[in-house]
Amino acid sequence: MSKYTAGPLLSNINSPSDLRKLNKKDLPQLSDELRQFIVDVVSEKGGHFGASLGVVELTVALHHTFNTPEDQLVWDVGHQAYGHKILTGRRDVFHTNRNYKGISGFPKRSESVYDTFGVGHSSTSISAALGMSLASKIKEDKKKQHIAVIGDGSMTGGIAFEALNHAGMEDTNLLIILNDNCMSIDPAVGALKEYLTDIATSKTYNKAKNKIWKILGKLSQFGPNAQKVVQKVEGAIKSSLLGESNYFESLNFRYFGPIDGHDVQHLSDVLSDLKHIPGPKILHCITQKGKGYKPAEDGDTTKWHAPGLFDKETGEIISNSTKKSPPKYQDVFGETIIELAKQNENIVGVTPAMLTGSSLNKMLEEMPERVFDVGIAEQHAVTFSAGLATQGIVPYCNIYSTFMQRAYDQVIHDVALQNLDVIFCLDRGGFVGADGATHHGVFDMAYFRCVPNMIVSAPMNEQELRNLMYTAQLPNKGPFSIRYPRGNGVMLDWKTPFTEIEIGKGRIIKEGEQVAILSIGNTGNFVVEANLDFEKEGLDIAHYDMRFVKPLDVDLLHQVFQKFDKVITIEDGCLQGGFGSAVIEFMIDNNYKSVVTRLGIPDEFINHGTQQQLYIECYFDAKSIKESVHKLISRKAQVI
Repeated sequence: MSKYTAGPLLSNINSPSDLRKLNKKDLPQLSDELRQFIVDVVSEKGGHFGASLGVVELTVALHHTFNTPEDQLVWDVGHQAYGHKILTGRRDVFHTNRNYKGISGFPKRSESVYDTFGVGHSSTSISAALGMSLASKIKEDKKKQHIAVIGDGSMTGGIAFEALNHAGMEDTNLLIILNDNCMSIDPAVGALKEYLTDIATSKTYNKAKNKIWKILGKLSQFGPNAQKVVQKVEGAIKSSLLGESNYFESLNFRYFGPIDGHDVQHLSDVLSDLKHIPGPKILHCITQKGKGYKPAEDGDTTKWHAPGLFDKETGEIISNSTKKSPPKYQDVFGETIIELAKQNENIVGVTPAMLTGSSLNKMLEEMPERVFDVGIAEQHAVTFSAGLATQGIVPYCNIYSTFMQRAYDQVIHDVALQNLDVIFCLDRGGFVGADGATHHGVFDMAYFRCVPNMIVSAPMNEQELRNLMYTAQLPNKGPFSIRYPRGNGVMLDWKTPFTEIEIGKGRIIKEGEQVAILSIGNTGNFVVEANLDFEKEGLDIAHYDMRFVKPLDVDLLHQVFQKFDKVITIEDGCLQGGFGSAVIEFMIDNNYKSVVTRLGIPDEFINHGTQQQLYIECYFDAKSIKESVHKLISRKAQVI
């Protein structure tokens, strides 16, 4: 049972049907209660914060106006959907949000009928809602409404523009809510952001807007003649200085706004009127990320995107530990690229809207002309990097492993096929924790190792990360992937001089006689931990850090299979087609007969939890390694 108490109105909202019973004058109070409930829970449990606070009034207005779940409401990314979850029957379990076995931090179809589309990666809402609206058209269902709420920088994603281009030519009941807060996780970038700012700040446009809303406010009185009023609305828009140059109008959308996204009663009125306007529409709402919580309003909006635990009274962030700990891999990357860039004037950093998360913000502060944040546009980030590489620039293209999936064709066609020197730094490789299945970086080693010309590597610790980054920028290395996990490393003293690593060469961590364990990347540290216990038990277990999934160290593998008939591979990636598969392929191709046990992520989507909980669930933490070794020693296992 939840210890968190909702206000008098919110405590009686168990579904949107309860919300729709409220009088419109009660909506401001409900919004206040909803905002406070989010603050109460997230301050103690953690999670995404600023984005959901910014759409509290919009969330209330949407569920008050539309007949959800019959009307289809699609949220983009999901950072904004906490209020939606609370209002749709999950208030009493909201405290389990993002916790192991608890509810997901993102909309998830299997969790609720109100979550019409599963999200986690950005910019998908318009495409999904358009598909739903066309399905309704095929079924001749003219009453159902389809609403896509896109914001938090998601309009910078290429798929959003593709969907707009298609949606404008379809006559469907599609409403796009553009939640304009000038932010993603970091401040939004790009020409579209500047364009929206121009609209929002244009005095002439806003003067015309007042005329528009005066007309629109009367719309519901016109009944069958609503179409004529719509034409007046359109005429009023096009009489403004923006006129026919309005970007959205040029794509055949009816554009309304900008309006105050925190005036819940006005929002409800406008949404009610828009329901009666046929065809594709865009409502431009101006919101403030972190709205209603002063520390988030006045402070660093990037920090308050997902601040962790904090004192809700003072806004002070609560640190998990006071003891000195190893640096995060992200920070090692951020500091190392600056060191390398000082040595090599051709090095630049590229990121698709993950400046702070990747720690490229450090380089931006010191070398702003050599860092490129391209917005939420992974495909563009990769091909842009390829273009740089053709001219002798050395791009470190830093993309989270899970988001690299969106640019796979560009990696193959634009980088690997042309054998260009682009360095892919894949952040958040393996389990990311509370963000869950949409964000785990589990497929990259498998999908990269099948690409010709590609080098696929993973460092075991911070120093190895530095050395791989140094090696990758040396001349003529070709496409080079370096993947590393989210969170802290293992070394307190990691800033040592750079050393070139020979491509495709692993290293022996510990000699042994009974079983050989082959690890890739961060999982090698689990083996080191397990080996401490093996030594106490009198077991003699060998450990090899392979460093590269491609090319494999064939000399080292020949040594292993000539010596050991019992081998374990371990990876924090998918077992299908991953590192262990590569080792077995080598074994079969070379007619070895060893028994091989593969540890890694099984062929299923793994839900959220702490990284350690998920390591245990998938049986490749230190304890599971020990169990696998004991099984192999005690009997001849079948090849897995």
